[in-house]
Amino acid sequence: MDRESILSMDPNILLSLINMKLRDFYSNLSALCEDIDVTEEELIEKLSSIGYKYEKEQNQFK
Repeated sequence: MDRESILSMDPNILLSLINMKLRDFYSNLSALCEDIDVTEEELIEKLSSIGYKYEKEQNQFK
């Protein structure tokens, strides 16, 4: 997936995808963002638009 498709994705679908990747493949948000070429701020802003925030201790958006 490229940067534009990630940022234009429906936030509810993106939430599911990001949490799955964090659970299965990445130990933190920074590593995931670096790999998908999206800043943490962009991802946090996109998912906060549907009421979710990143929980560092649990490594997921809740």
